[in-house]
Amino acid sequence: MLRNRFPLNAEHEKSKIPMGGLIRKRAKNLFMVLIALLTTHILIIWAVEELTLFESLWMTMTTIATVGYGDFAPVTYIGRISTILFIFVGAITLMTLIVSDFIEYRFYRRERILTGRWIYNMNNHIVIINTPKHGGTTYFMRFATQIRAVQGYESIPIMLLTREFPSGLPAELSDLGIVHYHGSGFDPEALKAVHAGSAKHIVVLAADESDPHSDSLTFDISHRLGELNLGQKTTVECVTDANRSRYKELGVRAVIRPVRTYPEIMVRSVVAPGSEKVLEDMFNYEQDHPHRYDLELDDLNWADIVSALIRHGIGTALAYINHDDEVICHPAITKEIEGKGLIVLVKSNDTPDLAVVEEALERYRKFMEKWRNMQENATITTSSNTTTP
Repeated sequence: MLRNRFPLNAEHEKSKIPMGGLIRKRAKNLFMVLIALLTTHILIIWAVEELTLFESLWMTMTTIATVGYGDFAPVTYIGRISTILFIFVGAITLMTLIVSDFIEYRFYRRERILTGRWIYNMNNHIVIINTPKHGGTTYFMRFATQIRAVQGYESIPIMLLTREFPSGLPAELSDLGIVHYHGSGFDPEALKAVHAGSAKHIVVLAADESDPHSDSLTFDISHRLGELNLGQKTTVECVTDANRSRYKELGVRAVIRPVRTYPEIMVRSVVAPGSEKVLEDMFNYEQDHPHRYDLELDDLNWADIVSALIRHGIGTALAYINHDDEVICHPAITKEIEGKGLIVLVKSNDTPDLAVVEEALERYRKFMEKWRNMQENATITTSSNTTTP
């Protein structure tokens, strides 16, 4: 503070009491004084004027509101002097102070929200701890958009616990209803401020997706959440795979690699625990991976193709490529497929070649043809038996 410069209100220097609490307390005291003044004036007018209690109340309220209908007015000296004092003390002074405190509180609240220091009353929300080092705004936008597209999560509140955005969230995030609290996940008071205990899901992002040392911060935050028995709500990002077991020992529900360009993986991990393992597996050749087979498809439906590949231990059909080079996922199971390729989830250490897939489909064609012939013969035999006298 500059020399010889004083605060507008002396109580603003009391740093141990939250500013919002000071304003609310002062406004409350002013309201109490105003109510006492109203009561006193009503009783005086009722006593010295020829008015009923209700008429005294009506005249007092129109006076303090500066409306002055003129339907009732004091005629005695005591009533008039009381009304003059009431106008200057109540209508002008107290009401001005109360309105001033209300406006000050609104500005205070707006400033606290903007800088991430406002404590919201939240329940069944998502808490995201930390912010990606690069592209945090885009990541949060895509995360919010994706998770709110999931049934049951259309309007779920999202709270960010981060030291980023000290001047306020970007408009793109605020427009999505995302709010933030300026703090760190290793601070117990910050976890309390974002109501981590009543959150539906907690997400701990890696501070730096390319730095293995960020696992130390993530581990500390996870440990604190574990102490609060919140591990089963928590999904964390782990940079070094060797640290995954350590997080599991803390009771963390799901551990995934940081994939900044695909926040959908994090969304799947949150709303469908376990699915992140399938999605992560598709990004490497350690266990399974999607493989493309270029072959002609023209006389089998999707159910036949899926069954053929599974029966011959090849893998799981994920999609097919039509003649326009479009990848079709989840096609109708009874409609014949016409295309020029298949996308199959296969074992990475034993990937079948194209000939094996073609042989499996050909065997299934013969099997289906034989089965259809048997069904036709059975139908003919049944018909002949019913027509024979």
